[in-house]
Amino acid sequence: MKEGKEANEVKEVKEEQKKSEGIAAFFDLDGTLAALPSLESKLFRTLRYRREIRAKNYLFWLREALRLMPRGINAILHANKMYLRGLKLFDERGEGDEEVSSWHKDGHRAEGQASAPPRRTPRLPVPTFFAQAIEAVAWHAKEGHEIVLISGTLEPLARGAARAMEAELAACGIAVTARVIATRLEEKDGKFTGKILGEAMFGEAKARAAKRLAGEMRLDLRRCYAYGDSLNDRSLMASVGRPAAVNPSNDFASFAHARGWPVLNWEGEESLTQRRGVRGEVEKKEEQRSAIA
Repeated sequence: MKEGKEANEVKEVKEEQKKSEGIAAFFDLDGTLAALPSLESKLFRTLRYRREIRAKNYLFWLREALRLMPRGINAILHANKMYLRGLKLFDERGEGDEEVSSWHKDGHRAEGQASAPPRRTPRLPVPTFFAQAIEAVAWHAKEGHEIVLISGTLEPLARGAARAMEAELAACGIAVTARVIATRLEEKDGKFTGKILGEAMFGEAKARAAKRLAGEMRLDLRRCYAYGDSLNDRSLMASVGRPAAVNPSNDFASFAHARGWPVLNWEGEESLTQRRGVRGEVEKKEEQRSAIA
C-alpha cells in the first residue's frame, strides 16, 4: 500500500512538471515590472550629473540620430547609444552587492564581454518593482514556468534588474533564475564604443528574440505568457497565446481591449475584492474567446 501511494505521488509530480514544460513568462521591465522613469533615463541623469558624458558625445549622438531618422523615432530612442562612447564599463553591483561581475546567475557571459573586466563605474540604478509584479513572477515560478526579462534597456541594466528581482523573491523563499534579453552594447578596451551589438530590443525585435528562445528551449509560444505596457510590446505579445497589457498607455489599452487581451493595473493598491489573480485574468479571457469561437 505504501509503495503504491509513493508511486502515485511520483506520477502526480511528473504530470505537474509535464504541464509546465515548454511554458515561459516574458516580462517587459520599465513600466511593467518596475516604476518609471526608465532605468536608462536614471543612468543618463547620473552620468550627466557626474559629468562623465563628454561634450563631443552629444555631437556623435546627433549624427547617429540623423542616420537612424529614416527608421523612425523609436529607432533613434532605442538604438542610439552614442552618449556612452568612451565611457568605462559599468560597475554592475547594486546596493549591498559585494562583488563586481559581468556574469549572470545562469553561469553564462554576454557575448563580447571580457572574461576579466576592469573595475566598472558608476554603479547602476536599482529598480523599484511593483508588488503585484513580484507576485506575478512568483506565481509563474511556482508553476514551473521559465522567467524571461525582455527589455529595450541596456543589457547591464537588465541584468542588474534581474538580480534585484531574484533577490527580492529569494527573500520570500522563492528561488528564481531569470533569463535576460536586452539591448547589447559593443565594448572595446574596457570601454563602450556607443554602438550596439545585434538589434536594439524593441518592437518586432522582441518577438524575434522570443521566437529564437522558443526554438532553443522548445517552448510552445501558444502556451506562453507576455506582459508589456506599451505599443512597443505588441509584437511580442501577439507572438504568445497568453498576453496581458500592464499599466498600459491609453493607446495601448485600446489596442489590447480590441484584441480581447487582459488589462492589468500593477501600479496602484487594490482592495481584496478588486484584486484578481494574474492567472484568473488571463484564463478568463481565454475562456471568453473559446466561447465566442
